[in-house]
Amino acid sequence: MLPWEKPLAHIDTDLRHYDYCFGCGRSNPLGLKLAFKWDGETATTTFVVQESHQGWPGTMHGGLTCAILDEAIGWAVYFRGILGVTGKLVTRLKRPVSVGQTVHISATITGMSRKLVEAASKISLPDGTVLAEATGVVYIMPQNKEKKA
Repeated sequence: MLPWEKPLAHIDTDLRHYDYCFGCGRSNPLGLKLAFKWDGETATTTFVVQESHQGWPGTMHGGLTCAILDEAIGWAVYFRGILGVTGKLVTRLKRPVSVGQTVHISATITGMSRKLVEAASKISLPDGTVLAEATGVVYIMPQNKEKKA
């Protein structure tokens, strides 16, 4: 049995549990501190690219771009009340993300089955220009269901 196939009775779903998450944790000194909002369909946030986020001079590191896209997908799934782990992430880096830019990040659920959630995310400029996008598959972790007496 894989770790995500075990019952979730021991996992705290209170967001304070994720305080050191690299993507969203408020207490992680190296983290991105992304704060997603949910409108019932789409998880969204904004982010300002800092010098500490760069790979090539003046450009956000591609791996960090992928991590942000993955985080967005995770939040879209979480906002639906589903706990899961990313099983597949396919990214397309379309344009450089420059240091100093404010970017818009969004993700939506595109499909669901009994064990999987499919989602898509993107990073874009305020004018709508898409800089990077991803599709992902999240494996739903089994959740304990309380037995009714």
